[in-house]
Amino acid sequence: MADLDLVHSVAAQPQLGEAFSTTLSMIIVSELGDKTFFIAALLAMRHCRRAVFVGSAGALVLMTALSVALGVALPALLPKEYTHWAAVALFVYFGGKLLLEAAEMFRSGEGAGPSSELDEVEQSLKDVNSPKVDKTSFQGLQAVAMQAFTLTFLAEWGDRSQISTVALAAAKNPWGVMLGGSIGHCCCTSLAVLGGKYLAASISERIVVGVGGVLFLLFAVHGALFGSD
Repeated sequence: MADLDLVHSVAAQPQLGEAFSTTLSMIIVSELGDKTFFIAALLAMRHCRRAVFVGSAGALVLMTALSVALGVALPALLPKEYTHWAAVALFVYFGGKLLLEAAEMFRSGEGAGPSSELDEVEQSLKDVNSPKVDKTSFQGLQAVAMQAFTLTFLAEWGDRSQISTVALAAAKNPWGVMLGGSIGHCCCTSLAVLGGKYLAASISERIVVGVGGVLFLLFAVHGALFGSD
């Protein structure tokens, strides 16, 4: 029995590593220049960076956990093979859509700078009342973290990366997806908090969109060739 458990454990390692690396790369490409990235970058310019990081990263990790839970529940409702090919189809759709958007941006000369979402987020933050307490006190830091958490969670709900996380968790090792998604979100949030608006304004939208499209199509090809885990 112990030998059998060891075999199962060893066999699960490649699946765990594959799920981790796939999710990590997907999150990084999807979230750089995304609305949640801009929220963290702009809030970090006004408030304590640590508080903004805790709130934003906490919201994204929680969203990852919820998405993985949904993905784990899907195979209980549908056969594993169906969820796997649904994930492949989803990656084809997102990849094709992003590549078409990138091609249109290059053709029209648009998207050389940051996404238009940067201006949208900047305007929306002006309309949101910032915490009125001492920003250096514990209560003030808690208020900033809660503001970052709320704005990030609402912006991430229904986002492309969330839907992709659900699909990955349904088709691959959920622990690898959870770990890769959480680390990926924390890395992107760290860059946003440390780099601020300068980094956000330096990101070329069409390059990010194009690379994201290629990556999603590579995920689709890999899934189609190697089948379900």
